[in-house]
Amino acid sequence: MIAKYYDLKNLKGDITGGLVAGVVALPLALAFGVQSGLGAIAGLYGAIAVGIFAAIFGGTKTQASGPTGPMTVVSAALVASAIDITGSLQAAMPIIVATFLLGGIFQIVFGFLNIAGYVKYFPYPVVSGFMSGVGLIIIILQLFPFAGLSSAKSTWLVLQDLPRLFTDFNVNALLLGLLTVIIYYVFPYISKAIPSALVALVVASVASFFLNWDVPLIGEIPSGLPSLQVDGIFSIDASAYSLILEYAIVLAVLGSIDSLLTSVIADNMTKTKHNSNRELIGQGIGNAIAGILGGIPGAGATKGTVININSGGKTRLSGTIHGLFLLAVLLGLSKLAAYIPLSVLAGLLIPIAFKIIDAKGFKHLLVVPKSDAIVLIIVLLITTFGSLIQAVGIGLLLASLLFMKQASDIAEEGLEVGTLAGFKGEKPWQDELEFYEKYKDKVYIKHLYGPLFFGFTSHFQEEIKNIPKEVKALIIRMDRVPYIDQSGLYALENAILDLEQRNIMVLLIDVDEQPCDKLKSIDIIPDLIAEDHIFNTVEEAFVFLKTELIK
Repeated sequence: MIAKYYDLKNLKGDITGGLVAGVVALPLALAFGVQSGLGAIAGLYGAIAVGIFAAIFGGTKTQASGPTGPMTVVSAALVASAIDITGSLQAAMPIIVATFLLGGIFQIVFGFLNIAGYVKYFPYPVVSGFMSGVGLIIIILQLFPFAGLSSAKSTWLVLQDLPRLFTDFNVNALLLGLLTVIIYYVFPYISKAIPSALVALVVASVASFFLNWDVPLIGEIPSGLPSLQVDGIFSIDASAYSLILEYAIVLAVLGSIDSLLTSVIADNMTKTKHNSNRELIGQGIGNAIAGILGGIPGAGATKGTVININSGGKTRLSGTIHGLFLLAVLLGLSKLAAYIPLSVLAGLLIPIAFKIIDAKGFKHLLVVPKSDAIVLIIVLLITTFGSLIQAVGIGLLLASLLFMKQASDIAEEGLEVGTLAGFKGEKPWQDELEFYEKYKDKVYIKHLYGPLFFGFTSHFQEEIKNIPKEVKALIIRMDRVPYIDQSGLYALENAILDLEQRNIMVLLIDVDEQPCDKLKSIDIIPDLIAEDHIFNTVEEAFVFLKTELIK
């Protein structure tokens, strides 16, 4: 009977993957809970609820979900705003719970309305600037806890208070934080069998306990099953409605993007295809339940998902076990968490924050189109020092306006701006007919029309993936591509890497000046496509293929 619904051959891998993912998630859940302002227990509640229910109802079989850096930063901003309105955390809880609950409901609605299909239209610079801003926020807000001091709740206030960091720091707390960071980075060189975050947490906390150092600790956290936190959410003052709505939308959108990006990574590792809409529904259910239990919302966690897959997880049972493991910790070991120093948690969060910062985007900041660089920097600054909500809105508006201007300029110059042509039903051009008839089973020819920008990148990458394995070479005709933006560059780079792994040669034909300069600026040319694989005419490419590839 069980075999009808579940292949028992996967059981060992699912149990191992789920347990290892749960071990990895434990220290991060506690750290993100503290970062949110709701306490370590809120991180654990959120990890349990989202981990279990997103796995059961979600659309990615191997996804391990829980609190993430971006979701925690937004949650922390909400908590601070709600406290400003009400005067205390206890009085603010109805607003906080209502927002988390509504955010989960929005995600469920997104799933039923196929909103996942529109996420691909978020430009790379906007996502990069926002994520990097989130990473900077975490780093800045953890500086004082890392040194054993209480911290302000906003980045501006922390920077203004920075001199105190150098005069009042707790030496013991600072040493524990440094020990945590060192173990986090060094232990993987010793062994990858045990997650370095867990080793760092345990070693530093045990050292603090036996040395009896006077450092700030997490303190006592509740044990046992959580209770519902719905008291007061139906009597919230109307003045808080706009705050609830704004943050609920941001949490829903950000959680959806975060989860779907992780789902794509899981697809690439498992060679499967996730259900985007179901994934949003599952994440929404998990976040709604987390909210009413007093836990912080989460999303698909990239690190946990990768570890789950690498440890043998193959079905949604692995993600469920990951959440159940955390529940077992809550019921049996939560009292031990009281002895964890806050500087140790800061020592875990700071390295993770550096990973959230988009180093790739910053590396190419001076060589990508200036409009993309400007949008990225503006979104980064507004995210870090202003409003998270406004950062995304302004970024999208700027990206859209700048693209419309670029498209308008192209139109004025008489250039053709259209959609990307698909392979299916795409007819060969006149100068391709003879070669096409002879080699159509071994060589694909792709015609690109108009600028390769953020609106077309997902469609382009999807088409590249559909190229049959029998194909030996892909010719991309770019004579009608006058402009390529940062999203287009990275989409092309990912597509070429994918083709390279499948031993499919890529040739470029008649590359215009701007796309050529940008392809060279980030070393797609010549690292991925050699100079001798770029031709002025398609006839030259045919001659090359006949002599070098087609035997």
